Amino acid sequence: MSDTTPDSLIPYDEIVQEALRAVVGRVLGEIEKNGGLPGDHHFYITFKTGAAGVDIPRHLVERFPDEMTIVIQHRFWDLKVSPTGFEVGLSFNQIGSRLFIPFAAITRFVDPAVNFALQFSAQEEDEEPEAGTAGNDAPVATPIEDGSNVVSVDFTRKK
Repeated sequence: MSDTTPDSLIPYDEIVQEALRAVVGRVLGEIEKNGGLPGDHHFYITFKTGAAGVDIPRHLVERFPDEMTIVIQHRFWDLKVSPTGFEVGLSFNQIGSRLFIPFAAITRFVDPAVNFALQFSAQEEDEEPEAGTAGNDAPVATPIEDGSNVVSVDFTRKK
């Protein structure tokens, strides 16, 4: 876009991010409802450990102070999906742990069984948007790999 593009009064980037995260919520909700993963499906979910609302054991925050990827495949339990995030039981070094991850903290969702991935930005708990940047550019969706179902949505804005 050019420098003469007017600022949007509609928060398109927020709307698109919310829609992408709704995909994750809907998929996890189906897994919760059906009591398990169908076929070879499994998920890699990457999230910001310091994002608002993330509730994970302290030892995991210490080990992964910025970002962490969890795998939802064979050994998970008590998956509960809410409108704002999901809760799941996972084992780390044979120690059961309960995690709550808000959808807003997720930066990547991958289902390698079908070569599907979503990638988006997450705002840190103490991070605030830069002044004067809201609405300068619409998000751009581009394939990560040719011929795949992987899409990256870029929310970078002009300064």
